[in-house]
Amino acid sequence: MLNIDLHCHSDASDGMLPPAELVTRAAACGVDVLALTDHDEVAGLPAARAAAEAVGLTLIAGVEISVSWGGQTIHVVGLRIDPLHAELAAGLEAIRLGRMERARRIGDDLARAGIPGAFAGAYACAANKQMVGRTHFARWLVAQGHATDLRSAFRRFLTRGNPGYVPHEWTTLENAVGWIRASGGIAVIAHPGRYAFDTRTTHLLLDAFRTLGGEGIEVVTGSHHPSEYGKWADLARAFGLKASRGTDFHAPGEGVEPGRVPALPHYCRPVWQGWPEIDAHLSLSLA
Repeated sequence: MLNIDLHCHSDASDGMLPPAELVTRAAACGVDVLALTDHDEVAGLPAARAAAEAVGLTLIAGVEISVSWGGQTIHVVGLRIDPLHAELAAGLEAIRLGRMERARRIGDDLARAGIPGAFAGAYACAANKQMVGRTHFARWLVAQGHATDLRSAFRRFLTRGNPGYVPHEWTTLENAVGWIRASGGIAVIAHPGRYAFDTRTTHLLLDAFRTLGGEGIEVVTGSHHPSEYGKWADLARAFGLKASRGTDFHAPGEGVEPGRVPALPHYCRPVWQGWPEIDAHLSLSLA
């Protein structure tokens, strides 16, 4: 059985490791197939691909797109995309411009709450200066002693109702799925257990996603508690969606290491079923 991790981040977005270092770490953790899925950014893919070829790991070109739906931010992962596709590239560029506007407003909100210098601090934490996000603010807040860890930084400062939370309109679900499909990719709902939707709204989301051409949902992820795997596996089957697996790795010490989550439940239909990259990797490993 191959170790397949279809959700990881580099410092091209809000991860801590450069793309090549991320790939090397994933290989050391036993990952056979890795998707680099940076937030609204594909700039890390060339370096990641070169590193993957060097260590014998199969790299899947991916992205994680920020979407506004149902009054919340949700994320849609694109897998097997063409990162050079014009429609996808233009859409991601527009999102990145909005991301920087949001970052400045987060900094202003924290300043009003008595925490000056947050935007400059988060900006310094970001390797990709177009991609300043809440995780960079959280790391800066921890470094400055305003929070003990990332979880508490988000809980105290960066979530709804707290200083540092600012509402923002990302792109639409229709756009995100359309860009992914236009580039030849497969659209997957990321870590659905993180969204504060009731059962009815969750079903509406899955139905809308499937109608737009979405094909998968993350079932096993570092963002889900093991007790949730069965729930999302059942919903994937009920809505005719394929199941994905990914750690959502961002940095050493900030959660699960690449590839270190359980296998999909046996009755799931894997999103990677029939991918030629998987068959090629299996052939090489058996040669």
